[in-house]
Amino acid sequence: MVEAGVFAHISLNYGFSLYVIMNTTSIQDYVESAKPVIEDSPQMGEATTKAALLRDFIELLGWEIPMNTELEYSVNAFGKVFKVDYALVLDGRPVAFLEAKGLDTTLTSDHREQLSEYMRSEDVNWGILTNGQKYEFYQRRVIDTNVKIEAVEQTTLQQLPNKGSIIEAYCTETIQEEESGTIIEHIRELRDSWETLTTEKEELAIAVVDTLTESISDAVEPEARSQAKEMIDRLITDIEAEIDTDTTDQVGEPPVSGGSSGDTPTLSDSYSVEIVQGGNVIETFEDSVQSDLMASVVNYLVENYDLIDAVQPLPYIPAEKRAIINDSPAYSDTEMAQPRELEEGYYLEVNLSWGQKKREMERLADACGLEINIEG
Repeated sequence: MVEAGVFAHISLNYGFSLYVIMNTTSIQDYVESAKPVIEDSPQMGEATTKAALLRDFIELLGWEIPMNTELEYSVNAFGKVFKVDYALVLDGRPVAFLEAKGLDTTLTSDHREQLSEYMRSEDVNWGILTNGQKYEFYQRRVIDTNVKIEAVEQTTLQQLPNKGSIIEAYCTETIQEEESGTIIEHIRELRDSWETLTTEKEELAIAVVDTLTESISDAVEPEARSQAKEMIDRLITDIEAEIDTDTTDQVGEPPVSGGSSGDTPTLSDSYSVEIVQGGNVIETFEDSVQSDLMASVVNYLVENYDLIDAVQPLPYIPAEKRAIINDSPAYSDTEMAQPRELEEGYYLEVNLSWGQKKREMERLADACGLEINIEG
């Protein structure tokens, strides 16, 4: 049985909603402008990467050269003087570093330790390491006099529009107003809550039923039992809509500094889905791209199992937040973030974390009277 404190902890965490000033459209514009540059010159070196890609990223963050951003900022590290590529300087002191590598360079543990030492030696709380394609965000924390440089997020150019909260925390205004720590801590708490909700769903559902029956009457138990898991699923989906809980796009390892350590999930090479009917596998899908895999599965259900009839009326909005399937790429004056056109003129929202994609595929298969096995 889950302790009442755990359930209260989840409720309190979820009760505070993130405020994100950063316009997601601005992030998407940066991503769309960067894509053709990378396609044309996938092996560009550091100087070209900074000029062609990262100057725009700096501007996205509100770091202005030379008003508040100093190039080649001198830092003392490893007993020598080094130059960090970009330093956000406010009130005469550096508050954030961005260390840049070329698009032709794979980010390594040496690069992470380099940025870690820069941040630690200059007491800088915020750091970014990027090669234009991969983006890694770090925070310096002092816990019981122990200095740690911790990985906040490790992601890709393609996933940046899903990281609005993270990017907001590294913007000039947010850092200046000392709100970055609040945003990052809230994200950590929500992720912890998400982990508890997903791994202890059964126990939490029982706790909900017990609380209701004890507070109201045993007469509500049948209804409470049938709706408790559904309520937790909605809560999980709502949290996922606020923060990207997907960890499959994370790369490398966080730097080990002042005692910090941890395992970081690695990128899966392939994802697979089995469609099961009556205990037998009737169709198998496999792809290295999550969105392509989800679209293939949903197309199969549309064409072979009347999925659209099963989820009517459209738009299909399982968590009362955003449409997953519709007959157009917009609904109620709201455009889908990343619509994928399906067969027969329908559209699928694929701007979802891997956890969300799996959950939606399971729901859609269940609507068709099928089971689904997902690996990856």
